[in-house]
Amino acid sequence: MLATIGNVVIAIVIVLIGRLGWRLLNWAWLKPRKLERWMRSEGYKGNSYKLVIGDMKELARMMKEGKSKSLPITHDIAAHVLPFDHQIITKYGKKSFIWFGPTPRIYIMEPELIKEILSRPSDFWKPHPDQFRDCVISGLIVSEGKKWAKNRQIMNPAFHLESIKSMFPAICSSCSNMVSKLEQLTAGTGVVEVDVWPYIDNLAGDVLARTAFGSSYEEGQKIFQIQKEQMELAMQNLLLIYLPGGRFIPTKVNKKFKDNNNELRAILQGIINKKKKAITTGEGWLDNLLGHMLKSSLKEIEQDGVGMSMEEVIDECKLFYVGGSETTSSLLIWAVFCLALHQDWQHKARQEILHVFGIGELNFEGLKNLKIVTMILNEALRLYPPVVMVTRSTNKETKLGNMVIPSGVNISLPMIYVQHDREIWGEDASEFKPERFSEGVAHATKDRGSGCFFPFTGGPRVCIGQNVAMAEAKAMVAKILQRFSFELSPSYKHCPFPMFTLPPQFGVPLILRET
Repeated sequence: MLATIGNVVIAIVIVLIGRLGWRLLNWAWLKPRKLERWMRSEGYKGNSYKLVIGDMKELARMMKEGKSKSLPITHDIAAHVLPFDHQIITKYGKKSFIWFGPTPRIYIMEPELIKEILSRPSDFWKPHPDQFRDCVISGLIVSEGKKWAKNRQIMNPAFHLESIKSMFPAICSSCSNMVSKLEQLTAGTGVVEVDVWPYIDNLAGDVLARTAFGSSYEEGQKIFQIQKEQMELAMQNLLLIYLPGGRFIPTKVNKKFKDNNNELRAILQGIINKKKKAITTGEGWLDNLLGHMLKSSLKEIEQDGVGMSMEEVIDECKLFYVGGSETTSSLLIWAVFCLALHQDWQHKARQEILHVFGIGELNFEGLKNLKIVTMILNEALRLYPPVVMVTRSTNKETKLGNMVIPSGVNISLPMIYVQHDREIWGEDASEFKPERFSEGVAHATKDRGSGCFFPFTGGPRVCIGQNVAMAEAKAMVAKILQRFSFELSPSYKHCPFPMFTLPPQFGVPLILRET
């Protein structure tokens, strides 16, 4: 009897080991090889698959090297920003692929196909899992299907025009505080050399802490400090993150990452509970994104019985930093850089701002009259998109153009390549020419559609906070140009290099003058 039971146990163990072994073999070798045959049959070219690691070792090496190098002052930055991708595309052409471990990524650069992919979120999902992304952010930007639709509907009211208008005084207050700090530096001499990147980075975090959390502003700043550190830790851990179970290896970086997550969750839960209490007692709470989001969630519960759980609200609050502060600070700094480099456009923007607002306070209604500033911001977004690449994936056989893409293929939409493409934008594609946008985005892209210019992505999943970001960018440019003129310092080193967004690795030192 015991022998029979023992034989059964052994048989079960053998079957389980066999199944696990088969799944591992399929994941690590059989499926990647099958997908490689499909890609090559469709005319895609790339490196041959390397067991488990794919192209990750070379990609991590080139990213590390690129982060420490500067390049001549130029807007032609794609090769520097995406060095490995540039190497592959240069070697194999636009129709090429790379290996993220055992998962292939094909490049799609045709504007019509990009527009189709972004307009079909139910067919082209965010890659799941994406270890690098998922270790830092969650919430709306990574959720799919019914969960995404529900949470997007709940969050939409927080980003309506009237909501942004109610947050605009907080945006202006933060901008004024930054300008005051710069004025202290120029006091007496009227001119100073200063690296404006820390000021602008802090401005974006300050605005978001105020607009997202209102009275919990100081705690909001603490949240963003932790999130910033999490992004830096993720970059340090790039290769380990993509190894199966790599995040659970007890390294110092992994331990610090876990401790930060626990602290982050505790702070956010405290803020959310206080905000919920304020709602029930009828206190003021509609002056910030969190208040609007919780109000909308309560309304959804009353109507359909389903709102956002505590975990979902926490995820969205964690997303505020990367989706709001990081992307906005990237837009702001490269707009300032372009204005410092192109004095003629700085002069035109200042004249427009003084015509609309004078040297007085800004008002939300006046933003729509800043036509030249809007053109400048769009051109800065084209040349220096905060997110340089958008990634989607297939979870079933999916038709795209003339192809039927198998399940398990990731798709890279290299925004920075498309927005610098000479075939789309002309031979001056890498030059700063805001006049491209003088008649709107459609005219600038020669009516080839939204697949040419998508700094906030596109389709139903277009960035929910794009209007907030543009309002903040206009306010910041207006406040600075009301008080200062500026040019690049000779000490400036040009190094736009991506983390989650596109910060300047060595800052942006300017010669700042009072006007």
